[in-house]
Amino acid sequence: MGGGVVVVVPFDKASELLSVITLGGKGSSLSSSSLYAIATGFASLRLDSSALDRLSPNQASSPPVQSQFPIPKTLAPLELRAFLTVLLYKLLRSSDHSALLPIRISEALNKFKNSQLDEFGSIELSKEEASLVEKLYPSALFGVCAVLDHESAALSVVSDAVAALSCEAIKADVAAVLFNSMDSGDGFSAKEEVGVVSDMKVLLNGSKLVGKVEIDSVSKIAKVHGSLREIVKLVHSKTRIELNSKDLGSGSGSDVRTVLYPLAAAINELGECSLSRVKANLDSIGNEGLRSSLVGLFEGKCASGESLRNGFKLVLELGFEKEYEKFVHQVNVLLGMVWKIVAWEAMTGFIALEGVGWSEKSGSSVEVNGGVGGGNVKGDKKGEKKKKVLLGKGTSVIVQLIKDRLQGKAGDGIEKWVEDLLLFLDPKDREFDSLLKKLKEIVETNESRRLPKLPKGTRDFAKEQMTIRKRAFSIIEDVFERHGATALDTPVFELRETLMGKYGEDSKLVYDLADQGGELCSLRYDLTVPFARYVAMNGLTSFKRYQIAKVYRRDNPSKGRYREFYQCDLDIAGQYEKMGPDFEIVKILTELLDELQIGDYEIKLNHRKLLDGMLDICGVPPEKFRTICSSIDKLDKQPFEQIKKEMVEEKGLSVETADEIGTFVKERGQPLELLSKLKQQGSKFLGHNRSVDALNDLEILFKALEVSKCIDKVVFDLSLARGLDYYTGVIFEAVFKGGAQVGSIAAGGRYDNLIGMFGAKQVPAVGVSLGIERVFAIMEQLQKDQSQAPRATKTEVLVSILGDDLTQAAELVSELWNAKVKAEYFVNKRVMKHIDRARESRIPWMVIVGEREMNEGIVILKDIEAAKEDKIPRSSLVEELQRRLNP
Repeated sequence: MGGGVVVVVPFDKASELLSVITLGGKGSSLSSSSLYAIATGFASLRLDSSALDRLSPNQASSPPVQSQFPIPKTLAPLELRAFLTVLLYKLLRSSDHSALLPIRISEALNKFKNSQLDEFGSIELSKEEASLVEKLYPSALFGVCAVLDHESAALSVVSDAVAALSCEAIKADVAAVLFNSMDSGDGFSAKEEVGVVSDMKVLLNGSKLVGKVEIDSVSKIAKVHGSLREIVKLVHSKTRIELNSKDLGSGSGSDVRTVLYPLAAAINELGECSLSRVKANLDSIGNEGLRSSLVGLFEGKCASGESLRNGFKLVLELGFEKEYEKFVHQVNVLLGMVWKIVAWEAMTGFIALEGVGWSEKSGSSVEVNGGVGGGNVKGDKKGEKKKKVLLGKGTSVIVQLIKDRLQGKAGDGIEKWVEDLLLFLDPKDREFDSLLKKLKEIVETNESRRLPKLPKGTRDFAKEQMTIRKRAFSIIEDVFERHGATALDTPVFELRETLMGKYGEDSKLVYDLADQGGELCSLRYDLTVPFARYVAMNGLTSFKRYQIAKVYRRDNPSKGRYREFYQCDLDIAGQYEKMGPDFEIVKILTELLDELQIGDYEIKLNHRKLLDGMLDICGVPPEKFRTICSSIDKLDKQPFEQIKKEMVEEKGLSVETADEIGTFVKERGQPLELLSKLKQQGSKFLGHNRSVDALNDLEILFKALEVSKCIDKVVFDLSLARGLDYYTGVIFEAVFKGGAQVGSIAAGGRYDNLIGMFGAKQVPAVGVSLGIERVFAIMEQLQKDQSQAPRATKTEVLVSILGDDLTQAAELVSELWNAKVKAEYFVNKRVMKHIDRARESRIPWMVIVGEREMNEGIVILKDIEAAKEDKIPRSSLVEELQRRLNP
């Protein structure tokens, strides 16, 4: 514990040991846990002698007078003790008073009996001491914050474990909890939600009870519990700072309100969800008499949804009215309500899982048995086989902890039994800390917790996602090969000198590898530079290739942005008719996006020579062209005023130059219309030779796109810059216009000088790169919106052997494999297991063989979707299956 040296001494007449916390020592600090121990009476406190020595010589300058000590009348006894502990700690850090006041406070706190705190109704204070106490009064309210900090932190641990019990008790569908909230790898996930999911996985690992029942209060677990975790951490940080602030007057009532408002909201939300699960647990208890008894006790002893809402409403009102004493007290009252609700959830979940045999008439003790939804009044009959239920690895430990608590205590009836369980989950109970420690051990030491994690910016892809990816890759390859492109593969890492100097300001995102082989290497940033290196190295003068491979960028992960991702590139290198390859590349891009069926999109297009001409016309020095292009390239994400500030303050342009750039980059529209406008007499571009060349190139390109009937997808946009250094001509970028906010989904352009950087020959080239990860995100969202789950397997037939004879399965499935039929086999005695397997994998056909079928020389061929089956001679199975699979 914080707060100074801790020793152990005997306490009262009992044999218990009470820790002693020393306050006021040099370098000491006060933590929420040590303050909570003092406030609950689990620890006594001692004043550091050096602190008292420092106070004793500095007697008050004015004579003591009888003065009313300002005891907060609204605070409950535990809250008051916490308040006085903070006040005492602050007094020890001041020197404007005698040692008498802290000694009197410490003596009262150590007497433990709350009634004895009434001594503070009147105490002699000097004017200076009275003024100091008044000054410290607001910050002492953070003592109640410390109580809330300690108890809410414990609640965040207990509520996860209790929620896991409820998931099993009500056979809830936990897929939404365990998978939908998992870390996406793009840095956009809520960290605490992911932590809740991880802990729930540990608790429910191996459970056979979670099922298919969809419950709103279960699907919200990750979000609600994760929010509480996040806010508890903020409360803890702020409280610790305020408790130990060197500024004795810090910590106003408004500061307390700012800290506790979000905590109250998170606690209230948790209480509502827990209350909903309590009711679901009660409904799942099979014994009607037991359920009725518990419902009566629950309604009489636990807060209702209405009282919870009223409690939260009162918190908001008191905070608004600035009644800070009442405010902190009411937050603590609200927390107490929720603790009791969570305790009831634990109890009802346990009873629903384990069952209770209890008879009030016979006075028999509570008999815990293993039947879910049990509760046989007289317990199991002698010799009757108990139904074995497999709980999760974590929840089974929790259930055993509750059983151990109840051992020998259940004979007095259900009401006493309930009271004991409620006390078990009371943070003020002496045994609670050991329970909390065990709950933490469950999630921290379980083997599932030790599984490796993924680095940020990377992802695993499940079978359903891979189905979408493989289909997309197939479409992309088909389009590329339709245009005569051939496949190429290059190493995942290149010499560092190959990559450096090719990406402008983005070169800082290149991943460098450790020098372990005498060469400086880096992971490839894109597929274009390796392609240029390959063409130059092999002396090629003409090459149309495609490549689908992973690239790596040392970027900050964000929504739709990863550190490892696929690119799908097609590049055309060589001498061709003017603008021919440029036209084909843009046409290929429209075919790709149309055939992938992702929805509406547009292709923004510009020309690098036109862009450079614009910068020259505006007065930008040539050496700043590339860096200003990098700024302009951000216009799709930031407003022009922000870009202007960057160009002026960071890159040294004049305000006039930046404003003139602003007039140009606002120009965008239908390609031929805007081109005509830019070529009109009086256009500034006509006096610039490189700009005229660019406009002539674009005219050829736009007319070719028009006759190919794809120009309606293209927007001529002078703000498009593309920051990469190697572009020399046409540049373009495809943007998705649907609901998903994924940004750019493809980009490319002409680069006539890049290949020449690696060899003696200058080979002009143009290419396109499809941001396939963002396309996948769109395709996955479309399937989710349409409630279409992709079929992950291509299996056409499930060979089902009813029994345990592997040789039968091996013989039959091998015949199908040899006939090129996609098949799997399954050996099990239960027919429904086979049917469930086929339905889960969405396998359309089953071949069922049991003992009777083997004896008769037949098989049963079952059409799963039509729910029809036929008896087929064993000898003609392959022929009959091929006929039905290929009608």
